[in-house]
Amino acid sequence: MDRLDELAIFVRIVEEGSLALAAARLRRSPPAVTRALAALEDRLGVRLVDRTTRRLAPTEAGRAFYDRARSLTADYEAATAGVREAPVRGLLRITAPVQFGRRHIAPVVARFLDEHDGVEVELLLNDRNIDLIDEGIDVALRIGSLADSTLSARLVGHVRRLWVASPAYLKRRGTPRAPGDLVHHEAVLGTLRGNREWSFAGLRTAPRLMGRLRVDDVESRLRAAREGRGVAQLLSYQVADELSAGKLVRLLQAWEAPPLPVHLVTKGRAHRAPKIDAFVDFAAKRLRALPVLLGGD
Repeated sequence: MDRLDELAIFVRIVEEGSLALAAARLRRSPPAVTRALAALEDRLGVRLVDRTTRRLAPTEAGRAFYDRARSLTADYEAATAGVREAPVRGLLRITAPVQFGRRHIAPVVARFLDEHDGVEVELLLNDRNIDLIDEGIDVALRIGSLADSTLSARLVGHVRRLWVASPAYLKRRGTPRAPGDLVHHEAVLGTLRGNREWSFAGLRTAPRLMGRLRVDDVESRLRAAREGRGVAQLLSYQVADELSAGKLVRLLQAWEAPPLPVHLVTKGRAHRAPKIDAFVDFAAKRLRALPVLLGGD
């Protein structure tokens, strides 16, 4: 086994978090993958992964080595990409937040399928971050900071968290001019902690919110805000149409947090299927053209 192949196996082990999954992805036998990892650790004289009963995780030395190994294998893939034309085909599993997926990812997927007859897509819309490795996801649209450094990410834009209310509600209850004014208002809240406790730029202590309605669904919070149930905090892309039509009013802009990045996320580049790169390139171009993602405003 040559050294580059050995590096590719190690990269795949880290990205899959499992010797068996790495072997399946590489179409190698599990013993061959295990031997390759053991040989690499013996030659380097350091343990690269910690093994548990459920999955593998890189050690500190393994994480540092992974970054270098991934870079080397990616450079090799890039160097050989121009020599071979790999077909874009097979099953793509894609995930995105529910509302963004319905409005923006689903149309991109439809156009991608029109251009690639050999591709099938499973689109999973879910407002929780699905683990790419555990769930076998190829591409994920993620909003917010990325914690997993082993993933590859393509920035496609930004969004903001906004406070909004309907004109009818503001006429009835008045317009809050500062965060402290919200103690006199109804708040339409989510059920997760991040949606029940709002933070404001420049304030250490947020005002206590009075919200009789708490709902875990974005569309329901949006509808409640439109119907004058109170002030809601939603992402800018979720309320863009309502703000443009005058159905909602943007509030407290001076206290908005910095914009949140929006990425298309995949597993590492080593041995990544052409269908994944083709979709990411295709989708990134179209998502960057969306007004709701330009600058996060």
